[in-house]
Amino acid sequence: MKKLSVIIPVYNAEKTLKRCMESVLKQKDEDLEIVLINDGSTDASDKIIQEYKEKNPKIISYYKKKNTGVADTRNYGIKKAKGTYILFLDADDYLDIHLYGLVKQYMEKDIELIKFKLQREDEKGNVIETVSGPVFENKTGEEGFEELYSTDVLLDSPCVYVIKKEIFTKNKLEFKVGTEHEDFGLMPFVIVLAKTMISINFYGYHYVQVKGSITRNDSYEKTKKKANDALKQYDEALLKIERYKLNKKIAETLKIYYTNAILLKIETLEKKDQKQYIKEIRKRNMTKNIKAKDTRQLFRKIILSLNIRWYLSLRKKLGK
Repeated sequence: MKKLSVIIPVYNAEKTLKRCMESVLKQKDEDLEIVLINDGSTDASDKIIQEYKEKNPKIISYYKKKNTGVADTRNYGIKKAKGTYILFLDADDYLDIHLYGLVKQYMEKDIELIKFKLQREDEKGNVIETVSGPVFENKTGEEGFEELYSTDVLLDSPCVYVIKKEIFTKNKLEFKVGTEHEDFGLMPFVIVLAKTMISINFYGYHYVQVKGSITRNDSYEKTKKKANDALKQYDEALLKIERYKLNKKIAETLKIYYTNAILLKIETLEKKDQKQYIKEIRKRNMTKNIKAKDTRQLFRKIILSLNIRWYLSLRKKLGK
């Protein structure tokens, strides 16, 4: 049985696929499996994959299917993966050559969730941003989420985790097909359902910002759908909290996390759409999720209950 399956959805990725695959092959370990799923590509992606498959038959597993999008393709990859652990890698991106050698020690200790860091780059390899976040050892997933949720902007990115596959299969977790930013609805529960977790200070994922990429440059319609889908994901999150019988403390933290993220999405919308979006937030009585630990936070909560726009304006002035 393979130790780690790297799941790579491929859709018209002929320009970046070789770099992506080479970054995994250079990890040089027989315990690795590369799971490539061709999601209906119409370019030369299939030819490239076939060539690599012939040279590396023991490491590469290759599947082809009709185009159904990244969420469904990732779900497909989880089902096909033979590894005890899984890692998601987009075909535009690549891994640091030392990543597997570093995380392997934690997999051997049966840590269920291993978080690492990401840096954004342009197409020439110039670093645009290194994304920081908390570093810790030996926590439960619930404890890890409590530490991450207010300070780590990449908490819900599946690409910065090595995940024990059992978390998905045992809890029947899947990426929601047909939604924008499907990670938002899923990853918080992957985290809190992990028995053990670690977050390491290593930049193992290289996220490449491709100019003109349809998937990486949102149109307004996509932004609007992402905001509306977030409301649906909140509704589903409430059901999951009940389904998994989560304790009161982590349930409250999850609600705060989703509420804050959804409130911030108001600012991504045009004024003509903000009014209806705020109405949907009020319909769900989401502002009650925000807790007040001191006088300052109480003041903010009162402002939030009176006027969401005032609250967002105050938050922006104070820098958070």
